[in-house]
Amino acid sequence: MLHLLYFVAFTVLAVLAVSNMIRNVVNLGTQARQPVRRSSDRHDSTPHPELLDDRGDVINEPLLVMRSISINDARERLDALYDSPSNSGDEATGDN
Repeated sequence: MLHLLYFVAFTVLAVLAVSNMIRNVVNLGTQARQPVRRSSDRHDSTPHPELLDDRGDVINEPLLVMRSISINDARERLDALYDSPSNSGDEATGDN
């Protein structure tokens, strides 16, 4: 009897999963046919505050510039941060 209950429960779950998958595929297909509306198409859009400089003008420069450093330089910088005396002041406030 318990085997029959497991079989019915698994069948119901499988039918729900497959029907949900088919519904999602149909929704994805209909969304793919619709034209994409971009925020740049709207003329009344306001840019995000992080994209503005101090005067309120839009920044046209890259926001992230990465440069590579050697592993030894990275270790030295991390060691200097770890050994910096500013960390000792945090320990005194944590004792309360």
